[in-house]
Amino acid sequence: MGNKPFWDWLYGDAIGLDLNARLGSSLHFFSYDTVKILLLLTGLMFAIGMLRASMDLNKARTFLEGRGLVVGLVLAVVLGVITPFCSCSSIPLFIGFVAAGIPLSITLTFLIASPLVSETAAILIGDHFGWGVAGAYLIAGSLIAIVIGAILSRFDLDKWVEPYVFDTKIAQLRAEGHAPTLQERVDAAVVEVRDIFTKVWKWVIVGVAIGAAIHGWVPADFFARYAGADNPFGVPLATLFGVPLYVNGGGVVPIGEALWAKGTPLGTVMALMMASIALSIPEGILLRRVLKPQLLALFFGSVTVGIIIVGYLFNFIYA
Repeated sequence: MGNKPFWDWLYGDAIGLDLNARLGSSLHFFSYDTVKILLLLTGLMFAIGMLRASMDLNKARTFLEGRGLVVGLVLAVVLGVITPFCSCSSIPLFIGFVAAGIPLSITLTFLIASPLVSETAAILIGDHFGWGVAGAYLIAGSLIAIVIGAILSRFDLDKWVEPYVFDTKIAQLRAEGHAPTLQERVDAAVVEVRDIFTKVWKWVIVGVAIGAAIHGWVPADFFARYAGADNPFGVPLATLFGVPLYVNGGGVVPIGEALWAKGTPLGTVMALMMASIALSIPEGILLRRVLKPQLLALFFGSVTVGIIIVGYLFNFIYA
């Protein structure tokens, strides 16, 4: 709770920087997001580790398998909606799910839905663009996650996950075939948090630093000129440019409204907004510590294609 107020005080009051200017905004963004993600990584991994050490994972997997793939994918989307993390903040939960043996197609569906299907973005879209558009955004984001998850379920993806994710202290503890004591569960969770933290912390800093360097840089005139209604490639251009923006739903919707007011088609605006909250360079850097390049490329490529398709559909429907 004190993370943001502390950096507000340090950079705004103590140092005297303008938090709305590019330097102050970038420094504040870097400090706040780095601490937030590292705290989430530590806390969530410990909580998930304790849960995994305390439960029979075979029963959990049987529960999901017994209800079919579609139910598992829908549950992943629902969990993503009620845990509206940014693209980087959802990774700790994703790591825990992968380590727990939850099918990768379901965990990747969660990783897509958690940032993409944002209640904050939906409310702001409803206020700025209309509630019909907000409903279409929620449906489109959910379908992107479910369809990609269903397609990925047809492939053997485990070979493209870094081995250390599966070979954790908790996995070894449960493999010993006895019910671990509370102290054993705590010790195993602490060891797992330490092992994963040491592998990813530096990449959190690198990823957030890149995001902070470009935070808030949005050339609206560029889009008004090059991604207008007369450009058939405006949607993919907006999608690709949305990836490095690294802003959440609350930050990107006002940008989208400004572009819309300048004459940018709604689908092109939607593609920019969806790409900026679902995909990011920092997310790619962090995920590379978990996924091998083949699966990382497949993940980013499929989400990008899904967003482009949605953008063109919105342009057609709302022309």
